[in-house]
Amino acid sequence: MRYHNITKDDMLNGDGLRVVLWVAGCSHCCKECHNPMTWDPNGGVPFEDSAKKEIFEQLEKNYISGITFSGGDPLHPANHLEVMNLMIEIREKFPDKTIWLYTGDSWETIKTDPIMKYIDVLVDGEFKIEQKDVTLFWKGSKNQRVINVVKTLQQENCAVPILHCEND
Repeated sequence: MRYHNITKDDMLNGDGLRVVLWVAGCSHCCKECHNPMTWDPNGGVPFEDSAKKEIFEQLEKNYISGITFSGGDPLHPANHLEVMNLMIEIREKFPDKTIWLYTGDSWETIKTDPIMKYIDVLVDGEFKIEQKDVTLFWKGSKNQRVINVVKTLQQENCAVPILHCEND
């Protein structure tokens, strides 16, 4: 896995103050994406122990609510396994921190993916410039959804996602 940046004290990509890992690799290539430099899975720099240490140092801070995985697309094949392994380690070391993930994939196509059991909130769907709305929380276009994955998976039928909040 490769990444472009680790953002600290971020308040735009999820509830509370967060650390954000911006991974490299996205096959969605949405028109007018705000991070086209992250599309190339060979871009950025290798994700090494120093990057993991930087993330964990941030998560140790009491005022940090959790981590957000963005990019690029954390579910891109170049990232998926390493992102899931990192989530597992974060869950073990920081059980009270929340995990958010942004993907261009839809809930309907990924809801049975094993990685879902480690995610608290999922922002799904490709960014669509014709549905852009800057008043929405944590997403860029009206077609995207901010899904409470924990509550959704607790339902008998997880086909209909439960949204995280009213302005989702």
